[in-house]
Amino acid sequence: MSTLDRSFWTGRKVRAVDPTAIVQVGALCLRPGKSGQKVLLVKSSRGRWIIPKGWPMDGHTDAETAKIEAWEEAGLRKGRVSKAPIGGYVTEKRFDDGRVATCHVSVYRIDVKATTKTYPEAAIRKRKWMSLGKAIKKVDDVGLRAFLKAVK
Repeated sequence: MSTLDRSFWTGRKVRAVDPTAIVQVGALCLRPGKSGQKVLLVKSSRGRWIIPKGWPMDGHTDAETAKIEAWEEAGLRKGRVSKAPIGGYVTEKRFDDGRVATCHVSVYRIDVKATTKTYPEAAIRKRKWMSLGKAIKKVDDVGLRAFLKAVK
């Protein structure tokens, strides 16, 4: 991730870090816990802890897309999604064919009310609720880690 150490953002406004970057939409799923707020992370196909995210969807707003991704990847059943992104980060998208591209991820907050054990990607994705502090330690993506630190 050395090429991106200089380029992440955490505020609501997207910075023009790389005009050739591809765009994804992410979901920061949160719920109250006994010792503070908990965040929901999922394992990527490469075994890294990430937030649910995916490509923008035709016919859906980015906020709706974030909620759909949270359902597909993490089993979100009920939750309130922010109308605007709460911030975002820059990462590298690694494709199966070996290509690597800069990716801007706009993140929407979802206050989770309920999840389910059965969801589309349950067989291929592990999910885990954890404190923001623990999540910051678990993620190895520089941009996502900086974003989570800014949320904390």
